[in-house]
Amino acid sequence: MKDVIALVTGASRGVGRGIALALLAEGATVHVTGRTRSEASLEGKRAGSLEGLELEAADLPGRVVIHQCDHSNDAETERVAEEIRAVNRLDILVNNAWPGYENMVEDGDFTWPRAFWEQPLWRWDAMMGTALRAAFLTSRALAPVMIQAQRGLIVNISFWAAQFYDGNAIYGMAKAAADKMAADFAHDLRPHNVAVVALYPGLVRTEAVMQNAEYFDLSNSESPQFIGHVISGLWRDPALMSKSGKVLVAAELGQEYDIADINGYKPVPLTAADFAK
Repeated sequence: MKDVIALVTGASRGVGRGIALALLAEGATVHVTGRTRSEASLEGKRAGSLEGLELEAADLPGRVVIHQCDHSNDAETERVAEEIRAVNRLDILVNNAWPGYENMVEDGDFTWPRAFWEQPLWRWDAMMGTALRAAFLTSRALAPVMIQAQRGLIVNISFWAAQFYDGNAIYGMAKAAADKMAADFAHDLRPHNVAVVALYPGLVRTEAVMQNAEYFDLSNSESPQFIGHVISGLWRDPALMSKSGKVLVAAELGQEYDIADINGYKPVPLTAADFAK
């Protein structure tokens, strides 16, 4: 992927960071956004930050371009888009920035699984007003670059909560909207040979998951990098446009493209039956 240029939003930690590292490992030039450039040091590297990502990228064949950006601020999102447009090239856009998971515990109270009428409004604002809005604004601003090239791939990172209750109504509504956004964007972009998909990871070994590993069955989990290698496989797929507009499961694509995780394990895809309970 040495000639591929990608943008991954929300890449200072978690799934976004893993996607960026995977694309960098495959030789792409990867633009990334994140709110924090540096945080507390962990094992000599800046963990959970753009600075830490930059340090890790130094050992990889690709090139990382850092954009410090708070996507709750439209002007900052637009500034990043302008910087990409100045390059006049973008092959892959990954809409991953997704605030709303932070502060699941407020004043000692675990508010995440509360019924919708007991949910704090800030969580709605974060997931709907920031995450979805940023995905729309970024895609809107950069789709013309892909249209000009007559090729491109937009990926909305989503999850099964779009289809089944997964503990939080706002989360489910936001992910359903991300899926619908992908489907409708795909309709508009199909004449221009630009694909748009919603992509579901499985259980990902993010920093937050590993901090609470005793509560999870990690036997079929995925590294944060796995979904990035799957996105690379999508980009190389000669039948990519046949998948445009669809909800795709990363582990299913991993099987289709014969992609193993970084530890050699091939994750088993989750299915609707795992959530329809």
